[in-house]
Amino acid sequence: MSENTDTVERIGIVGCGLMGSGIAEVCARAGRDVSVVETDPRAADAGLRRITGSLERATAAGKLSAPDRDAALARITVTADLAALADRDLVVEAVAEDESAKLAVFARLDQVVRRPDAILATNTSSLPVIRLAAATARPQQVIGLHFFNPVPVLPLVELVPSLLTGEDTTRRAHSFAAGVLGKEVVHAADRAGFIVNALLVPYLLDAVRMAESGAASPADIDRGMRLGCAHPLGPLALADLIGLDTTQAIAESLYEEFRETRYAPPPLLARMVEAGLLGRKSGRGFHSYR
Repeated sequence: MSENTDTVERIGIVGCGLMGSGIAEVCARAGRDVSVVETDPRAADAGLRRITGSLERATAAGKLSAPDRDAALARITVTADLAALADRDLVVEAVAEDESAKLAVFARLDQVVRRPDAILATNTSSLPVIRLAAATARPQQVIGLHFFNPVPVLPLVELVPSLLTGEDTTRRAHSFAAGVLGKEVVHAADRAGFIVNALLVPYLLDAVRMAESGAASPADIDRGMRLGCAHPLGPLALADLIGLDTTQAIAESLYEEFRETRYAPPPLLARMVEAGLLGRKSGRGFHSYR
């Protein structure tokens, strides 16, 4: 292993869903060795197919050569064993937006990741980073690295140090996201929702309330914002893309922290999640994707 503590060559990802697979892809395309941990075999297969399809599309569009595509894919290993991350320089947790699940991951990572200065990052979109850092004996090395979906396309990363994150960890994480991955980095305070979701989620919830009240159809709400405000996606289509369960989880985290009614999930959102109408990933949300 290199003596240079700035070197971030070996990357670990926990979770191979939409976000985990996207983070794995951009790290592999940047020439890094990537180990992805996914305990669900179906999710692991789906994640690998997602990565392969994304690389194929980039090659077809002339953005990636065939040899580079093959090399990136060869750098990615998927395993069910969290102990495979023992030698990683940086581990990014990208499991479901559930605090108990994330806490369990960080407690286990603290046990298995051997490198004493390894960065333990979370891709949480709403939970305060300090809560997750408290599950470890090295909170100074825990930081938020919040990517946006689809990760290979959207250029932004929110960098979120907690009150206990060390300056060296923040510097190294920024250097990796900006210098290695080529992302635009914004620094956010460690509060629920950070920058983007704290502004975005109330807008999405207002759109749900509008549909719930019958003021307009989901199709017309989205068409209005696309054609009237030049948004690439309407708010309900965007919620479908994010996942209605994830949207609800972010809203609940924001409401728990701030106790402001604008963050409270509308009943319609909760009913749709309970019905399994989660958006694109389930084939149906406010719109149908079958």
